[in-house]
Amino acid sequence: MKKCVACGFNFPSQSSNCPGCGWAPERLGTFQAYAPALALAGGGFNTADFADLADLEAQHFWFRARNRLIIWALGKYCPEFRSFLEIGCGTGFVLSGIASAYPRAQLHGSEIFTAGLNFAFARQPAIDFMQMDAREIPFINEFDAIGAFDVLEHIEEDAQVLSQIHDALKLHGIMLLTVPQHAWLWSSVDERACHVRRYTAKELHSKVKAAGFDILRTTSFVTGLLPAMLVSRLRKKRCDAREANGHAELRIADWLNTLFEAVLSIDAALIRHNFNLPIGGSRLIVARKL
Repeated sequence: MKKCVACGFNFPSQSSNCPGCGWAPERLGTFQAYAPALALAGGGFNTADFADLADLEAQHFWFRARNRLIIWALGKYCPEFRSFLEIGCGTGFVLSGIASAYPRAQLHGSEIFTAGLNFAFARQPAIDFMQMDAREIPFINEFDAIGAFDVLEHIEEDAQVLSQIHDALKLHGIMLLTVPQHAWLWSSVDERACHVRRYTAKELHSKVKAAGFDILRTTSFVTGLLPAMLVSRLRKKRCDAREANGHAELRIADWLNTLFEAVLSIDAALIRHNFNLPIGGSRLIVARKL
C-alpha cells in the first residue's frame, strides 16, 4: 500500500494519485519524487561526493566487505523475501550486489538526492528508483525487507525514520541497518561526511525497540581494523572539517586495500559462525517488525 504524503490516506501501490486528496508525486526526470523540494540540495550529505563514490566503491575493501555482509544477512534472516527497499541507496552499489545475488526479487531504491539516483539508475536501470525523504516514507505494509546502510547517522530524526520503516514493512518484515559506532572514533572525517552521530549499541538498540522491532542479530564489524582506524582518526581529531578530504581514507594503495579486505573477511567469518563482535568501526542490526 502507498501512504499519501499530503493527507495520509492509504491506497493501492499501483496507483500514483491519492484518491483521498488527488495528490501525486512529481516527476523529476526518470524518477517519481515524493519530496521534490529536497531533491537538489539540503543537509545530510555533500552531493558532489556521489561521483567519487561511484568511482571508488566497486574496488574499495570496505564497500565490498559491507556488501557481502548485507547479502549474507538477507539470505540468513529473510531467505524468502520478494520485495526489498533500500533507503538512501546513493549510487546503487548495494542494490547492484543484491540484484546479482537475488535476481528474482523486486528491488526498490530511494534517495533524497537525485544526484545519487542518476548514478544508481545508470548501474541498475531495471530497479525501481524513487526520490524520497526517509522521514516520510510513502508506503505502508508494503515490503518484505528494508535496508538503510550508513544512513541513520546523517539524520537528526533517526527515531522518526525507524518508525517510518516499521510502518512500511509487512507484518514480521525484516529491517537491516548498518551504522558507524563509538563516539571516541569521531573526527573531522565524520564532520566532512555530514554525520550527526556515531552510535553506541545501547542507544541504537533502544531506538530500534522503541520503534516496534525485535532485534534478531546485533554485532560490530570492522573489528580487525579497529586499531588502524583509531590511529587514523586520532590524527584527524585536530583537523578542520572544512579542510578535510572526505574520501582521503578511501584512496589507498592496492596492496593495502587487498590486505584490509582480507582482514575484514575474518570479521565476516566470525559473524557467519554466530560470534557477535563487541567492538568495531560499524554495527550491523537485523530486526523483525512486531
